[in-house]
Amino acid sequence: MQKEYRTIKEVVGPLMLVENVENVKYNELVEIEQANGEVRQGKVLEINRDRALVQLFEASQGLKISSSKARFLGKSIELKVSPDMLGRVFDGMGHPKDGGPEIIPEKSVDINGSPINPSARDYPDEFIQTGISAIDGLNTLVRGQKLPVFSVSGLPHANLAAQIARQAKVLGTDSKFAVVFAAMGITYEEADFFISDFKKTGAIDRTVLFMNLANDPAIERIATPRMALSAAEYLAFELGMHVLVIMTDITNYAEAMREVSAARKEVPGRRGYPGYLYTDLASIYERAGKIRGKEGSITQIPILTMPEDDKTHPIPDLTGYITEGQIILSRELYKKGFNPPIDVLPSLSRLKDKGIGKGKTREDHADTMNQLFAAYARGKEAKELSAILGDAALTEVDKKYAKFAEEFERRYISQGFDCNRDIEETLSIGWELLSILPKNELKRIKDEYLEKYLPERKA
Repeated sequence: MQKEYRTIKEVVGPLMLVENVENVKYNELVEIEQANGEVRQGKVLEINRDRALVQLFEASQGLKISSSKARFLGKSIELKVSPDMLGRVFDGMGHPKDGGPEIIPEKSVDINGSPINPSARDYPDEFIQTGISAIDGLNTLVRGQKLPVFSVSGLPHANLAAQIARQAKVLGTDSKFAVVFAAMGITYEEADFFISDFKKTGAIDRTVLFMNLANDPAIERIATPRMALSAAEYLAFELGMHVLVIMTDITNYAEAMREVSAARKEVPGRRGYPGYLYTDLASIYERAGKIRGKEGSITQIPILTMPEDDKTHPIPDLTGYITEGQIILSRELYKKGFNPPIDVLPSLSRLKDKGIGKGKTREDHADTMNQLFAAYARGKEAKELSAILGDAALTEVDKKYAKFAEEFERRYISQGFDCNRDIEETLSIGWELLSILPKNELKRIKDEYLEKYLPERKA
């Protein structure tokens, strides 16, 4: 029987102070019962001797502390897990919000999880096909990787997230593939877009959705990614599935952390975010990976909007330190009407070399990838020079590079949000584009691949 306390002394916003408590633990769940039987929930944020600071999950309006009692439950927030979670929509605290029945759980798991022992980790080296050329061909996603998407306000990162969730699959394996989708601080319209898109395309059947809306409490927003990752760990390491976790928007999560930190009167760090932002983000991102001896895996794609389009802002800055690369969306490409507007030159997948090549994608992948990067970079320079000095300043070769850059953006990067290209098609488009350039310019590709794959030039 849990001990009840009638020593609630103060409520300020979502925070409540309970005095004379015994054996209370950090993160422990609390129930606050009012005289009329209404129960609200919260969790312990801080303990100082016999006083506990509790963060309420709901608003504190109408809470009469004189007649309320607090009950400490002796456990932290848990998620009930079962294979029946697939195809279901939950709120940020793991309660069904699709009108379906409650999940009959196989077990309950602590949402804070436990870190993967570094010595038990297996190295990520299997290609995941997203169906998006700018990712598959140039910034390849590997099973067990953490590859964030850096976007800015107004760009269609939601469409990109839905496209990856629909299309992603591991090639050359018959293992089951699942998507866990966590949305934090999104609008009702965005939530409706994701749910209807997944239902319309049938992707919902292999997806678990956790939806935290903008008007939901900040404390729920902090729990949402941990709910999603707990579901992913169950599906991956107990049911042997390959799980892709997509989280949007990490910026909203960090804002909720800043809000809670300010309410606790903590000393702020950079831009007002708490000093432990790096550690907290790492506790989320590092739950991705493969474990030796287990078939399943967790691959993460966190999506974040960079405040003020600033890559040096603490959220993208710290995310870049912890994760293995980044996919960057470009406002310039979006204005040209190219979707998805992925800026391939500053984008990076640090593990791409491990997931490509013979037996994974195709033998010529690495060479064509390097050649496409080099040609696009030179083509962009040629276009900039032409804009300043005019076409007359360009050599014939430079003009070909400028044409290559235009065609590359139009045909390779811009494929729309409904086009699902397999890796063979992506590589073929790359070769077609390289055929625009003189053969002696293709210095990064082995001669044997040029003979085998380079299309005949049209007269």
